[in-house]
Amino acid sequence: MQKMAELLRLGDECREGTSGAPALAGSCLADNRLNLDVYPDGCCRFLQLFKEQRGEVIQVEFLRLSSNDHLLGTVLGSLPHLKHLKSLVLKGGLARDKFGSCQHGSLTSLPQDFGNLRCLTHLDLSFNRLSTLPSCILNLPSLRWLLVSHNSLVALPEDFGCLRKLTFFSAMKNQLKGLPQSIGELSMLQDLDLSENALELLPEEVGNLHNCTELDLSGNRLSSIPDSLANLKSLRRLHLHSNLLVTVPASLASLPNLSRLDLQNNCLRAIPAEIQASPFVRLRGNPLGETEPSLQAGLKSLHDVIHSCISSRSFTVTSEGCKVVLACGIHFYFPPGAASDPLRIYFQFLTPDPQLVKLRHHDVLLSRVLELRPHGVKFQQEVQIWMPFVSPQTLHQHEVVVRTFSGQSWSDLKTRVEQRRKSKKPVAHCSVLHFSWFLVVSRLVQNECEVPAEGTLLFSNVDPNIKVIFPPGVTKEPRSVKMQVLPISAEDIEEITANAECRASPLLCLSQDSLVDFLKPVRIQLPLPPGVTGLNLDRSRLHLLHGDLEGQTWDDITSQVVLEFTHLYAVFEVTHFSWYWLWYTTKTYIGGLAKKVYERLRLYQVNFIALQRKKDPEQVLLQCVPKHKVDPVLKKLQDRYRGPEPSDMVEMFEGEQFFAAFEQGISIDMARPDCVDGRLSFIFYSHLKNMKEIYVTSPVDRRGQAVKGQVSFYRGAIPENIPEDASRRRKGPDSLWLATLPIKLPRLKLRWVENPSPLRKDFSFPPLNLGNAETGYLTQANLLSIARRVGADWQTIGLNLGLTYQQIERIGYNNREDLDKQIREMLFLWARQNSEDPDCVSKLIRAMRESGRQDIADEIETIIDLGRQKYSESIRRVGLEQESSTEDSAIAMT
Repeated sequence: MQKMAELLRLGDECREGTSGAPALAGSCLADNRLNLDVYPDGCCRFLQLFKEQRGEVIQVEFLRLSSNDHLLGTVLGSLPHLKHLKSLVLKGGLARDKFGSCQHGSLTSLPQDFGNLRCLTHLDLSFNRLSTLPSCILNLPSLRWLLVSHNSLVALPEDFGCLRKLTFFSAMKNQLKGLPQSIGELSMLQDLDLSENALELLPEEVGNLHNCTELDLSGNRLSSIPDSLANLKSLRRLHLHSNLLVTVPASLASLPNLSRLDLQNNCLRAIPAEIQASPFVRLRGNPLGETEPSLQAGLKSLHDVIHSCISSRSFTVTSEGCKVVLACGIHFYFPPGAASDPLRIYFQFLTPDPQLVKLRHHDVLLSRVLELRPHGVKFQQEVQIWMPFVSPQTLHQHEVVVRTFSGQSWSDLKTRVEQRRKSKKPVAHCSVLHFSWFLVVSRLVQNECEVPAEGTLLFSNVDPNIKVIFPPGVTKEPRSVKMQVLPISAEDIEEITANAECRASPLLCLSQDSLVDFLKPVRIQLPLPPGVTGLNLDRSRLHLLHGDLEGQTWDDITSQVVLEFTHLYAVFEVTHFSWYWLWYTTKTYIGGLAKKVYERLRLYQVNFIALQRKKDPEQVLLQCVPKHKVDPVLKKLQDRYRGPEPSDMVEMFEGEQFFAAFEQGISIDMARPDCVDGRLSFIFYSHLKNMKEIYVTSPVDRRGQAVKGQVSFYRGAIPENIPEDASRRRKGPDSLWLATLPIKLPRLKLRWVENPSPLRKDFSFPPLNLGNAETGYLTQANLLSIARRVGADWQTIGLNLGLTYQQIERIGYNNREDLDKQIREMLFLWARQNSEDPDCVSKLIRAMRESGRQDIADEIETIIDLGRQKYSESIRRVGLEQESSTEDSAIAMT
């Protein structure tokens, strides 16, 4: 911790300058410090400074540049002229891709004369594209801190040990497969981080690092570690989790200063008694706690059964373990011993309901809800789950987590985002010991730490300039603290407030797991709003706002705290946690201004569309689309649908309910489960498809003329925890209306039939029951209801159901000029041929989807679910359930 604090201090020296130093060309050149990584054109500014102010630039001792800058290659040739340089940061990661992940910089090498920087002590080349360590680095005699994490290094130079003064070395997140023997010559090395590489063996010489206090080897492929590690008498923390270790030397337990030995998620089979008895050892998650590619060989000894569970919506887990792949793309891995007895697992997907899904401030839902039963089942080994989700392409300050419901509250699981090898689509990977409800959300990036009695430091990954410093004695008992940060651009604030003079710092939220205030003030560092520095600061315009955890009110606490200022930061002290916001404005009522901006930050600008299928105008597609997605959605649908232009833009909250009502001679089936008081119910989630395809009719006789109706959208229930101003504006008769779009049903053509079929007078097919009682039946009445919705594309559906082209042609010829009879004939012909097939209902659903009729597929699934529930209720009602059967008890819980 002390070394990390020293590194942070050193990095801060690159950002902070004396208030009296001159500023050159708009840069942060102050005395001997030059900070240019915060500017998109930082390298261009450096070249300009080097040309115009060469004498001052070559005196710089601390320099920061972004390696995402396209001019970095040009700048590298000038750096060896900075003979006095002590600290150099050439990091990537300041730009982000469409998934919000940090993009690596362009740095692949360094010029050879880079080794002439004889005074350089701190070098940070993280988040770049280095495949080999530049040889010139070995010529830096004063180097003490070297960071090359998040690169592509496969090996270190054989003479790496010549960096005799090195005290901190981080090469985490590379592709190192081995270490040179010379690493043992780094006699002054104190912190060594080689986590998340591909190390398989360690040289015995690692045991010569006698001054090493922290060694991180987690996330590698180590099957063993050398006994020489027992020579590291100064070692305090040893991280070995997430490897392939089968055993560890018992001598590690005798290290005099060791306070933490993490062995979680390995393949430990033989654990020495001395290790098990040590209080500082962590062994949870063994054996075989992960399913990384390096562990796939271990999976070959298991029964890797891929279950087909579409029709039964269930699968069985045995004590031998298994791998389960659902049709929707969700993967499970049950390790051996996860279940002691065979266990039947039931699953279903639920439409997100605001009453069930409790989203927090600025959360975004990225998936449907997955329910796994029996609820609360406990596993003896952690079960791995991979859940696909919608990529949050517009949320750069967010992170993806899997959220689970325990029956009382939602909690976030430790989640890692991965990509499918073939589809390249993202999946959220987590581990659980229980089953209930799961969903994927995008939340503000959350940093957290455990605050001990001796104090600690917490800073934000979103903005490392935001820090929270806990002094010694701040608490008696350790407590957990969480931090979230929401950056807000000056352009957004100007657009919302219509005031170019308003500026605000990132929005900071702090929370803790204790209701007791801290014993000593906690020191918070916030960056000054954009465009404001310690040189031009007008303190009368600076306001520090405090908001409650629900964001309902914002109070100006500027006069209640002592604000200290540096060139770039404001520092203050508090004893309790909540929301904090630094504003720079001439507005007098700053609290109301902040409330207005905060409310708009949570709103989405959306448009409504109502399109009719070209081949069948009675099929209507309704969708609520975020403003930036309207054009791509319409372009995708234009070949099959036509309709009016999208509605005017309106604003909605994540998880807000709205309704679609058909008016002026157009109606829908009131028996639909999503129909409330004659209106279709929707829930708006910004990254999910808020879309339904429905079949509309008209009670008006359309044989004489077309029907010109409309569909109107109305707000539903007011979401919980929205600002008071927003809920107040949504009251009253006119505040619920959102938009209205026209719907036109064409005039029906008169059908003339030369020889009317008896079927027109008395439609009677033999009774049919497709499916079974447990999964739910489709009856003759259900098929007739489905037939009324099929429309002109019945031939495509028939072919996808497996009927031959000759059968389709015969049905069309025998029932020419009668579309309704063609559809019924096709559907019941298929039903008679497949009545004995237990999987026929699944085939019908699949055929509807393949034919582009997701609306009918959804209706069939609703009918089946309802039938399954009625069957379960009847079983319970007559007392036929068998409590001794695991499978039957699971069904009874539905």
